[in-house]
Amino acid sequence: MKKLLLSIVVAAGLFGCRKLDQPITREFTETAYWRDAQDALDALTACYEHLSKDDYFFGDEALSDNAYNSGVGLLNVNAVSNGGYDGANGRVVDTWPYYYTTIRRCNTVTTNIDRVPNMDATLKRRILAEARFIRAYAYFQLSAWYGDVPFYTDLISIEQSRTITRTDKNTVQQFVLSELADIQKDLPTNQQQAQNDRGRITRGAAIALSARVHLFRSEWQAVVTDCEQLINKTDNGAYSLFGSYSNLFTVANEYNSEVILDLQYGGARTYDKQRQFMPQTIAALRSVLVPTQDLVNDYIMTNGKAIGEAGSGYDESNPYVNRDPRFEATILHHGSKVTDFSGAVQTILTQPGSIPATNTVDDQGASPTGYYFYKYYDRAATNYSSGLNLILIRYADVLLMYAEAKNELGQMNAAVWNQTIQPLRVRAGFNDAGATQFNTALSKEQLQTVIRRERRAELAFEGLRILDIRRWKTADVVMNRPVRGIKVTSGAFNKDPNGYIIVENRLFTNPRHYLWPVPTIERDQNKNLSQNQDW
Repeated sequence: MKKLLLSIVVAAGLFGCRKLDQPITREFTETAYWRDAQDALDALTACYEHLSKDDYFFGDEALSDNAYNSGVGLLNVNAVSNGGYDGANGRVVDTWPYYYTTIRRCNTVTTNIDRVPNMDATLKRRILAEARFIRAYAYFQLSAWYGDVPFYTDLISIEQSRTITRTDKNTVQQFVLSELADIQKDLPTNQQQAQNDRGRITRGAAIALSARVHLFRSEWQAVVTDCEQLINKTDNGAYSLFGSYSNLFTVANEYNSEVILDLQYGGARTYDKQRQFMPQTIAALRSVLVPTQDLVNDYIMTNGKAIGEAGSGYDESNPYVNRDPRFEATILHHGSKVTDFSGAVQTILTQPGSIPATNTVDDQGASPTGYYFYKYYDRAATNYSSGLNLILIRYADVLLMYAEAKNELGQMNAAVWNQTIQPLRVRAGFNDAGATQFNTALSKEQLQTVIRRERRAELAFEGLRILDIRRWKTADVVMNRPVRGIKVTSGAFNKDPNGYIIVENRLFTNPRHYLWPVPTIERDQNKNLSQNQDW
């Protein structure tokens, strides 16, 4: 594991390839670098390479009540989600230096770009804006997980890294917001962006990330202001919902009209996480990152009602019929059919006693909950290694942020609903008026439940649920429940009173677990780093 005093200096000589989806392969010394614009672009590529990583994207889902990850994979996120962790946990230890390496790389660009002679002014401003965006993204991630964190925008020395103190998280996030506002003028829109620049940060990405930070801070009017710059307007980019929800997350449809920011893969940069979340008869590996019954239960019926509502039509003996179409596009269940890598269609059986038993809860290598994730399954992968980009921000999220903010301000009405929730549901495949039309009888609190449930269904398996339950302050409720799997009537399973498998008990203590501890190794190196409450 990298340490902070190493993380903040290692990037100076690690700038490389020009394509965003390729790993760094070249090294440069300070005396031979910053010779021309390409050097600056290569330095910027090193920042992009450290924007985020697949371990976080998929692991974040298992930090929430959407998913369960067995064992110590994905940097031992399971210990975090069940409350059995401390400052030496793999994910806690990894995230801190990872993003400080990101910040170091960005600071290297912002500090040294003036050394490039005769550089085109527009290109220079764009490079600076992209580096500042990535740095802002890193600082937001750090402050969201750890709260107060060391803050700097220059190239601090190893000696300084051993004495720097933590800056208040509000100050850090205010910096993030001011950066995102200031760089917008120097970024192209997605319409202005050249074809070979696809995947780079745009003005729309800066606006959307600003909305997400404001959302995290419950600054509702600011969320509205940001989102209104993107909804049904083209001044800051042209975005729209892609026609098919199930086809949105495929290599064939990368860079579609809905994608605002994604993590770039392809070429030599790939990931193999689908081997951990698909059935083992497809991925030839144990299935350890799996959906929970609580996530499944939150998908509404096609008539718009929750499964527990009167008149929903939910049949516990046939639980997957007439459910939100996004459920089938996201999760595999007992009886699901899926095409494997050879082109054969497999029927996935998860109930105990099914034959074959390979994917059932009876098998130790199968999903312990009886469900599998399907979203982000990439049949185009070679040897299970996928080059499919991972979407960090998409237009659907902008619509959901806007709907939530308007409701919190007491401004949710039919017009807002028809701009936000309705098109999401129509795109998903709903056609019942009960699901698509605004219900004037619902109170603000009832609409809050509807919107939060909509957000969960639309964005499941995209790593955002953990930030939501933290900002809503519901994590100490939903993460104090057992991880549940399918309902079974036979077999030696630990079950709740209703017959659902109990996979694991979880613990989330308020306020302790709303922030991660500062990693032990960082405090060992820097005695000036304080610790979060109750750690």
